[in-house]
Amino acid sequence: MGAGDVGRSGIGDQGVSLSASLSPAGQNAAAPVRASVIIVNHNNWAHLERCLPSVLSTVRPEDEVIVVDNGSTDGSLDRMADRFPSVSRVRSPENGGFGAGCNLGARQARGQYLVFLNPDTTVCPGWLDELLASLSDPSVAMTTPCILRMDDPARVNAAGNEVHPTGLAFCRGAGMPRAALSDPADVAAVSGAAFAIRRETWDALGGLDEAFFLYVEDTDLSWRARLAGYRCRYVPHSVVHHDYAFRFGKDKFFLQERNRYLLLLKNLRWRTLLVLLPSLLLAEAVTWGFLLRYYPRRWREKVRAYLWVVGNWRAIRARRRAVQAVRRARDRDLLALCVPHLAYEQTGRTAAAHWAHRWLDPMFRLLYRMTLTLVRW
Repeated sequence: MGAGDVGRSGIGDQGVSLSASLSPAGQNAAAPVRASVIIVNHNNWAHLERCLPSVLSTVRPEDEVIVVDNGSTDGSLDRMADRFPSVSRVRSPENGGFGAGCNLGARQARGQYLVFLNPDTTVCPGWLDELLASLSDPSVAMTTPCILRMDDPARVNAAGNEVHPTGLAFCRGAGMPRAALSDPADVAAVSGAAFAIRRETWDALGGLDEAFFLYVEDTDLSWRARLAGYRCRYVPHSVVHHDYAFRFGKDKFFLQERNRYLLLLKNLRWRTLLVLLPSLLLAEAVTWGFLLRYYPRRWREKVRAYLWVVGNWRAIRARRRAVQAVRRARDRDLLALCVPHLAYEQTGRTAAAHWAHRWLDPMFRLLYRMTLTLVRW
């Protein structure tokens, strides 16, 4: 999904002002809707052309499919009107980011369940029923499917997300055979590429935080759900294929680092951050080393992330207060599902990953054990 104008970095407002128009999907407005499948699009007609037929062939009559168009210039909505008239279309005049698009779609949705799906995916029969069945457990807030690589369906793209205590998040099980992740499991975070949530839980959590714009918002929502006392669940029998390739596009490093800091500052107690300080400093050394070794001309993105935090400190504190006021779980509960290592190989630098695992994993594991020993709150 395109990031658009990432210069909009302030978070004083709870989101971008968007005017939306909803085109009816031909359903009876009074009929109850089981699930609303929401797809956020930005200039992705080529993907939508493949995604929508797979979705429409698997949903039930009591479901609805909504595409939120984030200021596309490729004529996506007009083409959808001709090719997929049963799909509800929500138009945003600008690209307010992934979170804003999801929130806009959720405001228009009528379903008891909200299901979010990337446009560069296709779904398999039964995917939706499996996701929703696991939400019948009231302790589960969100479910996420087995996401397979579209170019190699025998390999996993993501079985939920793994999260390091420093806020760095990675695709769980990336590259592993599908059979290796065949059991349901609680996960640290869902994958934003595909997940489901009950409507009342979404409303109680306030949806996605639009300040993230792009990246890490799925981890933030998962952490907020878990701090509220819920679980996030991986559902292996729900299968989605994802046209995924690792890329470091424009401003990606800035957004990922900025959003990682926001994630930590919003969700963790100050004393937890103090205990994590050695791990955080080591993570800074790792991210700086990666940046300077492979993308030296983009060092300013890391500095911009620091400056953004300083410039938006008051708004960050306000968001933090909102999260802390409703928490029911301990920081220890969040950290217990974290992983003590980083998935360096997911950067595509396999040789460097080998040495990083050899030299850095022991340090991170030691710091993780120390953290769990100290953090009892």
